[in-house]
Formats: sequence, C-alpha cells, structure tokens
Amino acid sequence: MILTLTLNPSLDRTIEIAYLDRGTVIRAAAARLDPGGKGVNVSRALLANGIAGRAVVPFGGDEGRQLVHLLELAGLDMITVPVAGRTRSNVTLAEPDGTTTKINEPGMALSLDELDTIAEAVLIAAHPPAPGQPGAADWVVASGSLPPEVPADVYARLCRRFAEAGINVAVDTSGPALACALAAGPALVKPNLDELADATGMALRCVGDVAAAAGKLRAAGARAVLASLGADGAMLVSDEGLWYGRAPVDEPRSSVGAGDAMLAGFLAGGARGPGALAEALAWGAAAVSLPGSRVPSPADIDRTRVHVGPPDPARPLYTTPHAPPGDEAAAQ
Repeated sequence: MILTLTLNPSLDRTIEIAYLDRGTVIRAAAARLDPGGKGVNVSRALLANGIAGRAVVPFGGDEGRQLVHLLELAGLDMITVPVAGRTRSNVTLAEPDGTTTKINEPGMALSLDELDTIAEAVLIAAHPPAPGQPGAADWVVASGSLPPEVPADVYARLCRRFAEAGINVAVDTSGPALACALAAGPALVKPNLDELADATGMALRCVGDVAAAAGKLRAAGARAVLASLGADGAMLVSDEGLWYGRAPVDEPRSSVGAGDAMLAGFLAGGARGPGALAEALAWGAAAVSLPGSRVPSPADIDRTRVHVGPPDPARPLYTTPHAPPGDEAAAQ
C-alpha cells in the first residue's frame, strides 16, 4: 500500500482561457474544481488506476469540508485530521498551448500539537488495519509546500520517524524543506527542474548537468532521485544505475499535477529501475494531456510513446530552470 501525507492540501480551481491578457475581462472557456495538494494528487492517481493507497489529509474551515466532500465522492480511502486553520484555495489559468499560471494561497498554519497528531495518524494508517482493508504501507509520500509557521525541518523529522517504523519515505518538496529532508536519508526525492537547480545551485543546461545535480542530492543523503524535467522527460538516479527517458505529448492541456501523477506511476511501477521510470513517464504524460488537475486513468495512459535508456550527457534541455541565485550566466 502507498500512503500519502499532504500538510498543505487545497481546493484547486482550473480555468481554461484563450489567452492571458492582464488588466482585461477574460471569458473562461471551461472551469473545474478538484481536490488538490501534491499528496492528494498522488492518491487520486493511484485510486484511478486501481492501486491500493490511503491519504492522510488535515482540513479546516468551509473549504476543508468541501475538500473532504470531494474526496469522499471520489471514493478515496483517507484519514482526515481536523485542524484550527482554513484549507487554502488555489487558482490555475490554463492556456491552449499548455501554459499555466498558478495563484496559490499560503495555506493554514499548523501547531506543533497538530503536527504530532498528523504524524500519529500516518503511523496508524501505515500499520495493518482491520480485515478487509489494505495492508501495511510500503511507502509514505510526504509532499507539497509547507504551511505558514511550520518549521523547515518538518519533513526531515517525519522522514526519520516513519523510517524507524520500517516504511520507505518519498519526499517531494522544495526550498529549505527539501534541503533539510536530504539529511534524513529519504528513500526517494522527486525534484522538478527548478527545484533541482535551487537545491544544488547549479545551472542545468543539458542532461549531463541533471545527472550531476542528482548525484549531489544523493551525496547529501537521498538514496534515489527521480527528477521530473517537464517537456525534457525525467531521470532516475539510484544505487542500481542512471536512466533517462521521454514521453512526447502532442497536445498538452495542463501541467498541474503532472509531477504528482509521475510519482504515483513510479511507485505503482515498483519504484526501482528503468521499468518504474517508464511507468512514471507514461502517467506524467497522460496527466499533461488532460484538463486541470484531472488524474489519468488506464484509458489515458499510452506506454508505447515512452523511451527510456542510458542518457546522452550532451543532450541540451529544451527548457531551462530559473537561474540559481548569483548565477548571472544562467540568467542571461
């Protein structure tokens, strides 16, 4: 079973528009409301593909109750933890060429007592439950941004706590939270291109740069690195080897949640080696081809377009991350 923890869940409203023209009235072509948050998205993708999972979801206020209602309607197996704050709402503007503009609220502050309650809920959910329900968790996915006032080392502390219980921990976050988590030795981290550049201070211009940056994260403590590279595909670096792959998408609709679908596919595919990377790419590409933060189902996933193999270090990246602080050359 794959368990997810989302400290900063959200209601995600995606609005499809023809063109983002600032300062004008824009007519929406379509709109949808989805439960959101990185861990929630991972659980939704697993559910859509018949993979046993469970989500731990803190919630608060009217928005939180609506979030829980949407997850219940979807049939998600979850443990909800009421907290004092208000669940955030996010807005995404999606253009026809796949360009997305996101406006994310900061979320609800969590007290130390609430964080401890949430961690206990994860451990309860991870152990063998009552008969007829999924068994013990093989993985805990701790992912997403941190709510206000939550210490940057929270994922590191949770990683150690869950690992002591014999559970593999995958961390998908950014900034100081990722830097702190590396020292706790997570089984897997899943940075995107910007997060990888930020965490290493490197300018990433080619596939070889990505491999070197992933190596730095492993040297800092991560046992494996799954780097999602947007239109450039993905790379997996672990003790077993290094693989690079791509899955072209002819008509991208929205990148929202695509990295979460990729992580779900990787774990569903066995979480190791080129086979898991190929499954990750197939799920991620399927998500990009769907509107809003809709998760892919088996009918959406096309594995025939996935190509995985040894990387060509000289291959340039079609997209480049934001320049690391102080890297003037990369900013040009």
